[in-house]
Amino acid sequence: MNELKTDDPAKVRAAGAIDLGTVQRYLNFHYSVTIDLFGADQSSNAAIFYSSGLKGRYEEGKRSDDHVLKGQTYKVLEVKDGQLVEKEVPMLNALNEVLRDDFITDSVAGVNRWNKVLEKAGIPTRLTVPHKAFNRQIGALAGIKMSPEGRVVNDAEWNAKKGEWLPTPEDFAFVASLMGRVVEPGKFAGWIAPPVMGINRQPVDFEYVRFG
Repeated sequence: MNELKTDDPAKVRAAGAIDLGTVQRYLNFHYSVTIDLFGADQSSNAAIFYSSGLKGRYEEGKRSDDHVLKGQTYKVLEVKDGQLVEKEVPMLNALNEVLRDDFITDSVAGVNRWNKVLEKAGIPTRLTVPHKAFNRQIGALAGIKMSPEGRVVNDAEWNAKKGEWLPTPEDFAFVASLMGRVVEPGKFAGWIAPPVMGINRQPVDFEYVRFG
């Protein structure tokens, strides 16, 4: 963008790069489907596995509680009267949510590091992590229409804005079009940053593999 002196998505794409709007939509998508992988926000199986020693929290050994968690609670989200609200549930049943929240904290830190790169480059755009309830398909938040900012929306607004919030078929096709094979020595695919030097201090254009 600095080379082209523009952040116009069409011009950035024409140069073989991925515009920040597309990066944000992919971030929204992959983040939301990844935090679904932690499972339902309340799970009796999680409680059983934890109490049996088969499941643990992030850095369990550094936690200062009794590691039994009897009588302890944790806050989870649900929708009530069209609004997100918190409720206290037994922590043993909320261990998936505990793990999810730790992952979210780590994800936010990672995106903040990306934003420092943008700031250093003099680019004003900042990437954001969407709300935990955005685009969820598992647990109490499954199927709720939620904006990335955490606002409950109706079906009409979701359908109108979905292409702004999540990757479109055109986005997927464009990104796939960039995944071409590059085998010429010294040349690199567009998604790979050229190294300072080659393996074992060989020149960057060293011919490691010869194709017959």
